Amino acid sequence: MEKVRTRFAPSPTGYMHVGNLRSAIFAYLVAKHNNGDFLLRIEDTDQTRQVEGAVDFIVNTLNLCGLTPDEGPNHPGNYGPYVQSERLSIYQEYAQKLIEMGKAYYCFCDEERLTKLREKADLEKIPFLYDGHCKNLSKEEIATRLKNGEKYVIRQAMPKDGVSEYEDIVYGKITVENKLLEDQILLKSDGYPTYNFANVIDDHLMEISHVIRGNEYLMATPKYNHLYDSFGWEKPVYIHLPMVNGGDGKKLSKRHGSASFMDLYDDGYLPEAVVNYLSLLGWTPETTDEVFTLEELIKYFDPKRINKSPAIYDVKKLNWINAHYMKKLSINQLLAITVPHLENAYDLSDKNKQWIEKLVSIYQNHISYGKEIVDVTALFFKDHISLDDECRDFLSQDGVNNLINIFKEEIENIKDWNVENINQAIILAKEKSGMKGKMLYMPIRIKVTGQMHGPELPDTIYLLGQNIVLNRLNK
Repeated sequence: MEKVRTRFAPSPTGYMHVGNLRSAIFAYLVAKHNNGDFLLRIEDTDQTRQVEGAVDFIVNTLNLCGLTPDEGPNHPGNYGPYVQSERLSIYQEYAQKLIEMGKAYYCFCDEERLTKLREKADLEKIPFLYDGHCKNLSKEEIATRLKNGEKYVIRQAMPKDGVSEYEDIVYGKITVENKLLEDQILLKSDGYPTYNFANVIDDHLMEISHVIRGNEYLMATPKYNHLYDSFGWEKPVYIHLPMVNGGDGKKLSKRHGSASFMDLYDDGYLPEAVVNYLSLLGWTPETTDEVFTLEELIKYFDPKRINKSPAIYDVKKLNWINAHYMKKLSINQLLAITVPHLENAYDLSDKNKQWIEKLVSIYQNHISYGKEIVDVTALFFKDHISLDDECRDFLSQDGVNNLINIFKEEIENIKDWNVENINQAIILAKEKSGMKGKMLYMPIRIKVTGQMHGPELPDTIYLLGQNIVLNRLNK
């Protein structure tokens, strides 16, 4: 088998959407599962949509996720340049070859004419397709119009009879009627290629063996295949990925939560967990496991197990996977992704390093991502806590007031404020009140934290401090 070479070819339009990142992950896994190469190519042919610094966002995201390209703008190989705006002469050369072969033609139609055609299609409620008006211009007329400096585009001459077919790894045989294939623009009037043209030329010249992309290109692929056939080139293996939707079944967007990788990263999600989760969006491993290292994903990945149906982006599932990784972090790693959020939300000027470290450590098994530390630790930074109805009902049970009064006395008697003495106070309250289990710990927790559940109670009480605990017990 020829060497497997895949590419991730984003447009530099801003932060990387999680759907785009999933495409990169799948392309990376296909390459590495087969000991192949993974390329990064920047498709910047639409200059109007470029965002300054976006290429750096893309490169940083891939590096953070462990998806380092074997070739790309920052890792030049033998197939560059890897930025399409640096390859314009290449596209112009191949467009001219297509014209010479009769597979493409100059189109001088202005925007006014095209607008009328679109309006007519709208009235007739049919999809707009260019009518081929310039396809049969004489060589003399073309030469004259070019000499006069008229603006033009170069269009692909599509067959209009019969059908086009190809095989996709995920969706099987795809058949499209040729009459539905528009004479698409290959080169725009500004000399830049369209995506539809540049991706084919680049994929061939860069020897891409497998093309992995979203299924929105499923029905357009026959147009690309006609370009391969025009040049007599071998076509790649196609793997079209199902769309990523939100829980409401609609295309994923900001309303479904963080839609870009950097949003997730800035909120304290771990890149390896995000990669793990996104790899399971639309792909089912042979095992029942759901937590995989990147090395394990490379080992097990089989594109034939990609599903056809849309994948659902489930934040709860992402949190579950990320929490698994959070539990394995060292204290220094945990501090690095939580403390900046605490500093941003609260005044820590009266808290020493040991206190902050203790706070973060006791919540390690209680948070799913870094920023969540802000919500779960709010009770340590509030002057007043409020109780919900469930907490109030629990405190109204027989014997609870007696327990709280006994525990308050034990807390007042502590001279050396430490976890061991707090734990002893709880034991004495148990012995004197006769309460045990849930009826011992939960009333105390509710009174001092306002919550029914949380980390180890003695640790929580210690971090709150003796004065705050007594104030809350008195209320």
